[in-house]
Amino acid sequence: MVNAPPSFLGSLSALESFDNTPIIGTTFPNKSVQLSKLLTAPNSDELIKDLATLVSHRGVVFFSDQDLTMEQQKELGTRLGELAGKPKTSTLHIHPISEETPELGADISVISSKGGIARPEARLTSTRASRGWHSDITFEPVPSDYAILKMHTIPKVGGDTLWASGYEAYDRLSPAYQKFLEGLTAVHHADVFIEYAARNGIKMHQNRGSPENTGTHLTAIHPVIRTHPLTGFKSLFVNREFTKRIVELSPEESDNVLQFLQLHISENHDLQVRYRWNTNDVAIWDNRATFHTATNDYGDELRQGNRVVSIGEKPYFDPNSKSRRVVLGDPRQVVPDL
Repeated sequence: MVNAPPSFLGSLSALESFDNTPIIGTTFPNKSVQLSKLLTAPNSDELIKDLATLVSHRGVVFFSDQDLTMEQQKELGTRLGELAGKPKTSTLHIHPISEETPELGADISVISSKGGIARPEARLTSTRASRGWHSDITFEPVPSDYAILKMHTIPKVGGDTLWASGYEAYDRLSPAYQKFLEGLTAVHHADVFIEYAARNGIKMHQNRGSPENTGTHLTAIHPVIRTHPLTGFKSLFVNREFTKRIVELSPEESDNVLQFLQLHISENHDLQVRYRWNTNDVAIWDNRATFHTATNDYGDELRQGNRVVSIGEKPYFDPNSKSRRVVLGDPRQVVPDL
């Protein structure tokens, strides 16, 4: 029998919430729970640190009908990482193709169905919705810890977002395959944004929230399995959008392994959560331990929100770290058939 998921709410336990699935996702459904109030509460640091811990354990956390301003959203994005212990040199990310406007600033990214970061392709190149799975900005040498998205404009029907657990994706692999992947590294590259900038005559931002995130090559090498610095859990850290090659394997071997891992994420619906947006809902997720993808099923309607992405630490793998299932006492284990 599978154990009930433990609570990681801490000082947030007095607020109404529920887990979306046993594996991933927690929702605060009552709009009286406002993130803006957490920022000004007498015990604000405690609340925000516990929120960071909750997000890191549950992968993604949802808040209903928020009055959070863009400046407050940036403040929350900054404090989540700082209170969770990220390096002093890590600030908010400036996306390489973000348009800097007086209203928003470069560290607010507009997520829009009309183009830009969310739709950089000149045309659709696949008929499969699963091609969009990714973690934010893994092409940076120092990628993201937390991201915050507030959706202010949604279609009448459709436009859901899905998240998948990197912890569970690791735990779902056989022990032999886990050992095979541990210690391998992969190249992450954002050719899609480089091509978008060239096609539209955009000058890319060259300083992007960390001293190591500079230049226009948008390429980094990260461990295939990484250790989460806050939870200590092992997580799968490759994604369909940005991971191009496993360094230690031949090209054919790399292609086969990455294809399997991408299907492993997209086809295991029981390690995913699907969220149906309402106006001004906010999602906060941990890019170190989740993947996500939008559902583009709403035609020409406008779907738009504002996103803040925080820079975390350089990814690493600690061979002494544990799997989520082992730490939480989950008895399920993948054992090959004999």
